[in-house]
Amino acid sequence: MKLIRKLLAACAVAGLFAASPALAEYPENTITLVVPFAAGGSTDVVARVIAERMSADLGQQVIIQNVAGAGGSLGAANVARSEPDGYTILMGTVATHALNPLMLKAKPYDAEKDFAPVSLLVVVPNVLVVNPELPAKNVKELLALLKAEPEKYSYASSGNGTPLHLSGELFNSMAGVKMQHVPYKGSGPALNDLIGNQVPIMFDNLPSSSSHIKAGTLRALAVTTAERAPSFPDVPTMAEAGIPGYETYTWNALFAPAGTPKPIIDRLNAAAKAALASPAVAERMKEFSATIVASTPEALGEHVKAELAKWQPVVKSANVSLD
Repeated sequence: MKLIRKLLAACAVAGLFAASPALAEYPENTITLVVPFAAGGSTDVVARVIAERMSADLGQQVIIQNVAGAGGSLGAANVARSEPDGYTILMGTVATHALNPLMLKAKPYDAEKDFAPVSLLVVVPNVLVVNPELPAKNVKELLALLKAEPEKYSYASSGNGTPLHLSGELFNSMAGVKMQHVPYKGSGPALNDLIGNQVPIMFDNLPSSSSHIKAGTLRALAVTTAERAPSFPDVPTMAEAGIPGYETYTWNALFAPAGTPKPIIDRLNAAAKAALASPAVAERMKEFSATIVASTPEALGEHVKAELAKWQPVVKSANVSLD
């Protein structure tokens, strides 16, 4: 009996003990990976790179379905209401699972209860960039400017309630300053006005600002992750630059609908990890300055809890709502 119990336990841990033939044969059909944003953005690009490799590992196509709208909430809600059979999954982000749930009064889903975590895939740094004409070559000089003339300076973001907007609000809170927020309809228009010096400061995803930093049309003051970005090793972290404890980043993670059987979750997790272990995928992620995580489902669940706890006071202080 002891031997049998050990074998059963080992199978369960490995995700190999299926409760039915259907689970053992998963997947038998095409899997739809919902990207809750328009095609061409960083989340969409990451999803397509990983989906291609997951398809090879799973033996079935993982196709991308872009369901944009409501800051990512529309696509996320669609997946939350889908059958928990492993054939409809979500590419979640900090927006879908941390910010939107805090900013929407009419909540279309519960970020924790309505999803089964699969894996935290990658994290991508944000970066604090300024127009080169701004007389601040580092964060300490920027803080001196902001404190000398409170509320004079503004910062751009890709839109109200976006992770980049909240990155600026977190900066205001932790640094004890008050920059005015100027929301744009996407990073592109915001970067254009930043380069044109219509607005002097911006928090942006590092990949979209990289070429401008290299060209010298923008000055990078700090990355927002705990460690420096490999693609810009000379740019300090925000903590190194004078704001200890500051950390924000964009992240991508796989979720299935709540109630999806654990063997299916484990199979998807294994396929995601195999995809991220591919040298070709690793090289593409490096191009985006993305750090590969490839977590367990349990670690992703804890990550979502931590992100909700981190952003709740920031959202409340900024009085941000998407309704």
